[in-house]
Amino acid sequence: MDVKRDFLYRLSLVLTPPVYTILTRLLFATCRITENNREYWDRCSKAGPVISAFWHYGISYSIHLARGKQWVAMVSSSRDGEYIARILEWMGYETVRGSRTRGGLGALKKMMSRIREGINGAIVADGSQGPPRKVQAGAILLASRTGTPIIPMAWAADRHIRFNSWDRTILPKPFARISLWYGEPLEVPADLGSEEVEKYRVELEDRLNTAYSRAWNDFGKEEH
Repeated sequence: MDVKRDFLYRLSLVLTPPVYTILTRLLFATCRITENNREYWDRCSKAGPVISAFWHYGISYSIHLARGKQWVAMVSSSRDGEYIARILEWMGYETVRGSRTRGGLGALKKMMSRIREGINGAIVADGSQGPPRKVQAGAILLASRTGTPIIPMAWAADRHIRFNSWDRTILPKPFARISLWYGEPLEVPADLGSEEVEKYRVELEDRLNTAYSRAWNDFGKEEH
């Protein structure tokens, strides 16, 4: 990377978090939000830390929802992931860096440590590279090693912008209606074998996709 490009990249890392945070706060303040099955969240969060799992397409509202609370989140160690990490840290999250192909095990161990200390965990269930809406095993291992319930979450918007990315990321338009669904919490036993990990991975995927379908069905759609 040449000097000019490096300077612009570093400048963008400084400017993007405050600009993004301010603009999304203003945006979501105009939206009308309906929460469904909120009792799942309330019950589990009163008992101790939770792990929030959501699909990558909906990361914008998912991270906005938990702003100002104590969370630790796993973020890709890629250059693009640096933007996400800086935004999250600006919003008050702790971050650990890693992905399925680079540093993932170390990041999981750091998350486990913080969750055991009472901090909530946030994890993008289909990872930073997909495939979309296919749960990766990290969330299951995290829950198994910490004894923390996973709460599936998915949301939809009646009016939104859809980006041409691998997961078709969406951003609500101003004054959109948002339907947020919490799925039934998933309790994962300790010391799982590989077959059991797969069993719970599929179960979490089913619960996330059920919440996803319910959210989009609220607006007469099957998917985003």
